[in-house]
Amino acid sequence: MSSENVQTKWGQFIPLVTVFFFWGFVAASNDILIPVFKKAFDLSQGQSQLVSVAFYVAYTVGSLLYMLISHLTKGDIINRIGYKNSLALGLSISALGTLLFYPAANTGSFPLMLSGLFIVGLGFSLQQTVANPLAIALGPIATGSQRLITAGGINNLGTTIGPLIVSFAIFGAASSENTTASIESVKIPYLILGVAFLAVALLLKMSSLPDRVTVDAGVADEGLTPTKSALKYPQLVLGMIAIFVYVGVEVSTASNLPAYLEKDLGFLTKDVAPFISLYWASLMIGRWTGAVGAFTDNPRNQMILRFILPYAAFGIFLGVNAFMEHDLAPFYVYAFIILILIFADILSKGNPAKMLLLFSGLGIAALLVGMFTKGMVSVYAFTSVGLFCSTLWPCIFTLAIAGLGKATNQGSNFLIMMIMGGGIVSWIQGMVADSVDIHSSYIVGVLCFGYLAFYARKVSGILRSQGIDFDKPAAGGH
Repeated sequence: MSSENVQTKWGQFIPLVTVFFFWGFVAASNDILIPVFKKAFDLSQGQSQLVSVAFYVAYTVGSLLYMLISHLTKGDIINRIGYKNSLALGLSISALGTLLFYPAANTGSFPLMLSGLFIVGLGFSLQQTVANPLAIALGPIATGSQRLITAGGINNLGTTIGPLIVSFAIFGAASSENTTASIESVKIPYLILGVAFLAVALLLKMSSLPDRVTVDAGVADEGLTPTKSALKYPQLVLGMIAIFVYVGVEVSTASNLPAYLEKDLGFLTKDVAPFISLYWASLMIGRWTGAVGAFTDNPRNQMILRFILPYAAFGIFLGVNAFMEHDLAPFYVYAFIILILIFADILSKGNPAKMLLLFSGLGIAALLVGMFTKGMVSVYAFTSVGLFCSTLWPCIFTLAIAGLGKATNQGSNFLIMMIMGGGIVSWIQGMVADSVDIHSSYIVGVLCFGYLAFYARKVSGILRSQGIDFDKPAAGGH
């Protein structure tokens, strides 16, 4: 990559990935807010999951608003105001959401807290609409997936340290005697986060990021009506459901985990954060494992990296928790569980349909082990779901938009809308937990993985009938 036209524009890419970090930081930190809000506002488990509903449904509302405004103004609103301005606007909207935490905490208003999270998610929706294609455009198209993998790694860094930092801000050090949190303890960390949003907005405005990007002519939208172009493809329609349940099981497994740790295992709220961090770190571990193809084409080197990269990611998790003064003894055994991920990745051979089927099966197995065991075995089983969710986003996305041609952009937008599954499925599991118990409520996740396994089998036949046969690794991640 010596010539200019085949190099990633790192000076522009590095400022951009800060927004990927924020997406992960806030999304994972919500899992710390859920038990805090549950106690402070005396909520049921189902009611506490409205935190996830408010945040993830905002992605869908944001996508719909984007389409509506573009339709009413007869043109793409992002192309009109520019990519840098759109990112700055999205960050400013999210900052506005964090400001609501102050009056919400002062008045003890749960609805106002939810409104703040909704507005933060609304800003993230705009940022995500802009940042993903921009990351691909900052260099040659052939290495676009590598840039998304790198950005995904930064996102996972945010999901790993977010719960730890927010927990520290609310409860103090692990050795602190503070075991409960008042609702007022939440407002300062989120005000600081709002200031960070505005600082990054200013940074991006002053950066050399382009205001426009060139769309690949092969997938450009040339006035096609989305309901008559993208939605006529069965791989997309079934894929939309797959994205819904995938994000659902990924988020609900983590967002209901604090209640399980506290109610069934007797954990204090302040001691939950390391295990939430482990769950989200598991996604980082899995994505780093699945990203080896971005670093080398040599089969031998790929095999070596398949063992090095996941344990490097695990080392980051251990290092951050050591810095936060958490006891690392419960986590060393997880190194053996990671081996299951590595061998599964090797068996999938990078084929997205095979990977989706295999990892969905492992996700079902992990949840069943968690449901039928107790103690730390069940905790490791539930957190390992993060390992098996880690590569499913790119697998589903790749399969769902395959063969869409000029309808690809519209299909991608429909898939992004289905991120709302993270909130809806979490709420459903919370309601099941209220009706039965939190331990048994993970049957919801089993059903989600069951659909993903069905989709993996079904879509393979659909694509073969269209003359499409995947045998290449999927890249990227949500």
